[in-house]
Amino acid sequence: MVFTKRLREGVRSGEITCSVRIWTRPHVIVGNRYRMEEGEIEIDSIQPIGLPDITPQLARASGFLGILDLLKVAKHGPGDNIYLIRFHYIPPNRRRVNPSKPKPKPSTRDHSLP
Repeated sequence: MVFTKRLREGVRSGEITCSVRIWTRPHVIVGNRYRMEEGEIEIDSIQPIGLPDITPQLARASGFLGILDLLKVAKHGPGDNIYLIRFHYIPPNRRRVNPSKPKPKPSTRDHSLP
């Protein structure tokens, strides 16, 4: 999923956790992760909704000033199905550690000179 630049900081901070999209069909899958700049978002739910379900409160929760502001950005292509997508942001791992890989054992050889 792609977010307009002005929403990205709100997504990264956890302030924005939902998005309204107008598509022909869902373009994301619940449980899947999608790259967002250096982190990822994981989809928690997708719910078909109607135009009356888009309230000023939902628009603000999605990071917009109001319903009209949201609707200008929400339409992606020719579709007319409205979806409410809930997600959470996963920051990038600073260091990936593989817990199943054993740590190297310290050398037991004597490295002193004779």
